[in-house]
Amino acid sequence: MKLIYFAWVRERIGRSEEEVELPAEVKTVRDLLVWLKTRGPEYEQALQHPEAIRVAINQEHASHKESLSGAREVGLFPPMTGG
Repeated sequence: MKLIYFAWVRERIGRSEEEVELPAEVKTVRDLLVWLKTRGPEYEQALQHPEAIRVAINQEHASHKESLSGAREVGLFPPMTGG
């Protein structure tokens, strides 16, 4: 699966994208965020408040309860700010 990181998520993790093989127990967006936090201190820092991270599956916004079944690409975004 391709993971794409945007804005400060990208800056904190230190890469814009990567290909990963998900463990069998990672079935939802929430599971993905929990698993990513275990991959190192840069992931833990970027995802310390996973509830604030916005996600797109195959370029469509998704909730944290959404299944990753059939997902080819997941984008992780920081909260949107406006002005």
